[in-house]
Amino acid sequence: MRVLEHASTLDLPDQRVAVCGDWHGNVGWAHTIARVLPYMAPDVTTLLHLGDWWMPPTEIDDVFAATDIDRILVTLGNHEPWNQISPLLDERPGHAIRVSKLIWLLPRPARLTIGGRRVLSLGGAASVDRQSRIEGSTWWPEEGVTDDHVAAAIAGGPADLMLTHEGPAGTPVRPVREILRTNPHRFPETALEASAASRARITEVWNAVRPELLAHGHMHVAAGGKTDDGRRVASLGREGHEGNLGILDMATLKMATPSLAVIRGMSERADIDRDWRIRNVAESLHDGTLDGRKPSTHALRDAQDYVDGRRTLDELIEDVRRRHTRDPEGKP
Repeated sequence: MRVLEHASTLDLPDQRVAVCGDWHGNVGWAHTIARVLPYMAPDVTTLLHLGDWWMPPTEIDDVFAATDIDRILVTLGNHEPWNQISPLLDERPGHAIRVSKLIWLLPRPARLTIGGRRVLSLGGAASVDRQSRIEGSTWWPEEGVTDDHVAAAIAGGPADLMLTHEGPAGTPVRPVREILRTNPHRFPETALEASAASRARITEVWNAVRPELLAHGHMHVAAGGKTDDGRRVASLGREGHEGNLGILDMATLKMATPSLAVIRGMSERADIDRDWRIRNVAESLHDGTLDGRKPSTHALRDAQDYVDGRRTLDELIEDVRRRHTRDPEGKP
């Protein structure tokens, strides 16, 4: 992993963004999201990821190549390759780093502006499954939110939107409270204490900057809640489960979370549409070949745009069969 670009601030004009919870390196699920976004939110060009990302950067670039996603901004989680990430961030304190065409890893904390809204990102969390992991291989102490992170986040002043991996203590999200109360996975007491300390740090920042909305992952449950003073918290689900994807309106800070059934249905439809488009392209190019014409490079590129849903059938036929074809001798 290497740094291609870095920036101390990011100011984006987006009025709507996609927000996703944990993916845990699941490239197959990334394909699903990439298939549905052009249908579900064709205006969205930025994806905000809430951590437990751990994705192969160039492969994800390829996954989203046929979409209009221009950037993926990652608020880092606990399950990340911190041995690779920490040195890159430490060399550029306070800077977001771009590690592929699309992927930006955000520092702790990071300040952004999206659609005129003040955004605070504060990644990291405590791994309650640490006892089953190997330090230096699948777990690194750098995952944790530190007192320095907290102080720097508070020093930046108020925020409208806060992005975290760890959720706050005293969360208004009832299903999250229930998980914390019952400990269904029987994590040891030491792990629970570390988790509570991590949530307390997030809460300190949350209470200081007082965002209208805090969105987090980590708990693998999709639900929302509101505090008595009107602040909202959105917990996003993990990959392949309900509530992993949200579409956030930056003007209202309201988030729509399509159901898993809708996402899977749209993904299947996208595959069907793509197959149908491929057949149409093949037939069009075959007709041109029978007429003694060889598709040009431009025609093939236009055909790929059509397969990916960027061009209509009428545009493709006109380009390939009339304007962007040539005969075998290369004459126009």
